[in-house]
Amino acid sequence: MKKHKFLWGGATAANQVEGAYQEGGRGLSNIDLLPYGEYRLAVAQGKMHYSEVPEGAYYPSYEAIDFYNNYKEDIRMLADLGMRAYRFSISWSRIYPTGLENKPNEEGLRFYESVIGELLKYNIEPIVTISHFDVPKGLMDAFESWKSRKMIAMYEKYAMTLFERFKGKVKYWITFNEINMILHKPFTGAAITVSEGEDREEVIYNAAHYEMVASALATKRLREIDPDAKIGAMLAAGDYYPYSSNPEDVREAQKANQETFFFLDVQSRGEYPRWALNRFKKRGIHVDITVEDQNILKENTVDYISFSYYASRTSKADTTDVDTNTGNAAGGVVNPYLERSEWGWMIDPLGLRIVMNSIWDRYQKPLFLVENGLGARDILEEDERVHDEYRIAYLKEHIDTLLLTMKEDGVPLLGFTMWSAIDLVSSSGGEMGKRYGLIYVDKDNNGKGTLRRIKKDSYEWFKAFLASSDI
Repeated sequence: MKKHKFLWGGATAANQVEGAYQEGGRGLSNIDLLPYGEYRLAVAQGKMHYSEVPEGAYYPSYEAIDFYNNYKEDIRMLADLGMRAYRFSISWSRIYPTGLENKPNEEGLRFYESVIGELLKYNIEPIVTISHFDVPKGLMDAFESWKSRKMIAMYEKYAMTLFERFKGKVKYWITFNEINMILHKPFTGAAITVSEGEDREEVIYNAAHYEMVASALATKRLREIDPDAKIGAMLAAGDYYPYSSNPEDVREAQKANQETFFFLDVQSRGEYPRWALNRFKKRGIHVDITVEDQNILKENTVDYISFSYYASRTSKADTTDVDTNTGNAAGGVVNPYLERSEWGWMIDPLGLRIVMNSIWDRYQKPLFLVENGLGARDILEEDERVHDEYRIAYLKEHIDTLLLTMKEDGVPLLGFTMWSAIDLVSSSGGEMGKRYGLIYVDKDNNGKGTLRRIKKDSYEWFKAFLASSDI
């Protein structure tokens, strides 16, 4: 049998699929405190404290799609599909229920050991995200989450526990999911609420600094514990285009791209870009960077760059006369040259080629596209089928683009894990109706449904594609 090196697969996150929020000794996490409905965005953006949400709210992560009790069936369906890789995250509070414990929760470790064992049984490569929008509530209560430097040691302890337990079984790790999302949704990204009187930018950049130091320390520890494994950073990617050739629009896009790549600059190059240090100084922002931090960052840069790509972004200096409703947390304005998804996201396959080249030119480290897909309102027909030809079209265009970019531009890509392998709770809206999966899950926005798994047309399409793939 031919051994394929390219990792075709799917991706999910613990807080969006696992459920079982109080089973197996698990503690609460920040996403368990994000309600569905009108208050979700304010809490996610760190502008409203989760305790202010009125009683009776529905919290979709409590059950999600109950992967915790259905993982064997779900993984078997991925194996039947022919997937070679599965990217998933570990719930921090399933390993350390409050985050403060000295000893990990053995039941939680055994669960993930079983998940990884099931994947390896089918020759599916596990790709593990250590923290995918995930902070134990106990650390929020004790330290206000990543506002505190003490979080670095908590994360390091957690990461080392995973490395030691799964040594030799997990070859690819990712430290933080979409680390730049802290700029847009600090509670979702890092369990941070910005209190009245606090400097929002100072709070966010300090938290980001602590996360990046923690990421570098995890990189150091993995190389000590399991030197054969690789570890990467992850970015919510998508180049900002200038709205026009007006130099002011070009400069606006340049600044937005610098802000996006800031995190990778630190994690991949090992030092802060000068523009960021100058900006902090000019605005009077104090970031708690020590000499020891600088050394840790410089000496422990990541092995590869993983990224999500759903849409490109567009920048305009003066936005008074254009549509700014892009539906995307990264902001920008509507690009008149592109079609849009049902949620207003720009559909831009060529943008994937552009961003792959941007990242490669900047860092010269292997890339890994670990999220790409289309959120849509799928309909389960009377014949028990979901005819999602729009998803097939989206995926085909983007896969054709990444193959072309690898072949013609020479950009090295380790793999592609689509978002998502299976329907799950949407991170942005908390709804089930925004579906991404190749597998339909019978559940609605209010938590009602049988949780039955049903293969969509896109499942059969991707299965046929994988069977014919020569990479």
